[in-house]
Amino acid sequence: MHDTVDIPLALAWVREIAAAVEQQEGRLTELDSAIGDGDHGSNLRRGFTAVLAALDDLTPASVGAVLTRTGTTLISKVGGASGPLYGSAFRAMGAALPGERADRAEFAAALAAGLAAIRKLGAAEPGDKTVVDAWTPALAAFGQPDATLAAAASAAAEAAAQGVRDTVPLQARKGRASYLGPRSIGHPDPGAASTELLFQALARVTAASGPSGSPG
Repeated sequence: MHDTVDIPLALAWVREIAAAVEQQEGRLTELDSAIGDGDHGSNLRRGFTAVLAALDDLTPASVGAVLTRTGTTLISKVGGASGPLYGSAFRAMGAALPGERADRAEFAAALAAGLAAIRKLGAAEPGDKTVVDAWTPALAAFGQPDATLAAAASAAAEAAAQGVRDTVPLQARKGRASYLGPRSIGHPDPGAASTELLFQALARVTAASGPSGSPG
């Protein structure tokens, strides 16, 4: 059984993210209304709607081409901080995956490149109450040795969910929420919550993948 991410699986992942964002738009908006501008859900939905249209016009030659097109579209279509952050992450992941398929170690390296892009652009560290607080534990869980792709993705999704919960007692040190000071304590970070959606989507599509790694 091949345990790889191929082009159809990459496409399925992005489409699953788009579906999750659409479904959870209200929750993301509610979370962002508490400590931000209240537009995180609508911005991401608009961005991933544009991503779906962009992918419909793409005949990708590599896994990276799917993720690069996703990132470029998010940067051009999404306002606020989330477009540049997620767009840069997907572009970095795309650059790390030039082939038609990637094994789990290669995909883990791409996820690490995505996190590095986010940290560089946002200058955020773990504990700052940002996307980083969900992506960092998710990456660590995904990279555990001797796991199948599906098991690694499931572990990453669980770790991201815990990362979101762990942002609740934190005081924000980056982004719009940092302006609230101590009033940011007691709320989950909306960026961490949307990062959880990314990893939940990855877990679902890898769990449903066929023997080749493609959805089936």
